[in-house]
Amino acid sequence: MTRVKRSIHAKKKRRATLELTKGFRGEAHSNYKRAKEALMKADAYAYRDRRNRKRDFRRLWITRINAAARENGMSYSQLIHGLQLAEIELDRKVLADIAVRDPETFRRFVDAARGAAAA
Repeated sequence: MTRVKRSIHAKKKRRATLELTKGFRGEAHSNYKRAKEALMKADAYAYRDRRNRKRDFRRLWITRINAAARENGMSYSQLIHGLQLAEIELDRKVLADIAVRDPETFRRFVDAARGAAAA
């Protein structure tokens, strides 16, 4: 079997890892072994938190909708149920944006939900 000399590729790989860990604390930006460990951990956190961000934003939207609904004398669950009965299909992101930016329009959605729930 032929011999493979890896010096160029190994240096390139190490240099790439150290570039990615620029700005990390301690030896994690200068020592290759520590940098590689820190990079694997950082990638794991990034992967996990891309999914967690979706949860966090949904919680934020629900909180905003609930606050705006309570200002109009309704709870979040009653509002969502009423909107389903009224066949108004808005996702929570859009509904939260309307609640923050345009309270008058949101009030109309609350009235529609209230009317559908009462019927």
